[in-house]
Amino acid sequence: MRSLLYSALAALGALVVGAEARAADEWATIKGQVVFPADKKLPERGKLNVTQDKDHCLSKGDILDESVIIKAANKGIKNVVVFLRPDDEKAGSDFPKDKIHPDDKKRKAADVAIDQPCCMFVARVTVARVGDTLVVKNSAPVAHNFFWDSGNNGAHNVTVPKMEQWKMPAALVKENPPIQYKCTIHGWMTGYVRVFDHPYYAVTDEDGKFEIKNAPAGKYRIVYWHENGVKGGAKGRFGEPIEIKGPTMEMKPTEFDVSPKG
Repeated sequence: MRSLLYSALAALGALVVGAEARAADEWATIKGQVVFPADKKLPERGKLNVTQDKDHCLSKGDILDESVIIKAANKGIKNVVVFLRPDDEKAGSDFPKDKIHPDDKKRKAADVAIDQPCCMFVARVTVARVGDTLVVKNSAPVAHNFFWDSGNNGAHNVTVPKMEQWKMPAALVKENPPIQYKCTIHGWMTGYVRVFDHPYYAVTDEDGKFEIKNAPAGKYRIVYWHENGVKGGAKGRFGEPIEIKGPTMEMKPTEFDVSPKG
């Protein structure tokens, strides 16, 4: 009798382990890196022409252009937005809700902050979810402006006094194109927001690396966006085919020429 019980428990344990393994294979952590092409010369970061509030803006030294930031040691590109989309070529396709990890239901809408401590926006590239609210901070001793004109998320042109902040009056809604924002007082200041209706996106770090967690296994498209364009040009907005396999998927480095146009 005891041996039968042990056998039954062992069989049950095997079923549980098998089920857990199958569940793990249904979702994946995607890791990758976006790098500048090996056969091209790295773009140089020039000094910006600071014409307003020079005492403050230049208090930490010259301000360098942030439109292209590449680490010379490994050619990793910073501020590339990497995201998944359905495996189709239909503009505006929604990500299937039944393919979003169950844990995402626990997520609560957040305040997403953009600061401007020393005459540059931090961060230059911001990602947010539908339902989040944008908060524009000004931790500087001079006034700044926040100019924003979007298709689905309204238009704003507000002055943010020194050491204060402004909160966008409405939560963000879905918007497929990137939204550019500027400071009209300091004309060199700009940045971008991308709004997603799913959790499968990331912004590359200083080494050009990114990580997307709990992605669904299967066939999808992966898109690489930079403020200077989309990898693959016009057709690249639909992304490149990717077959996701769990539990961890290490991608080969992806080359992306983000050189300024013109």
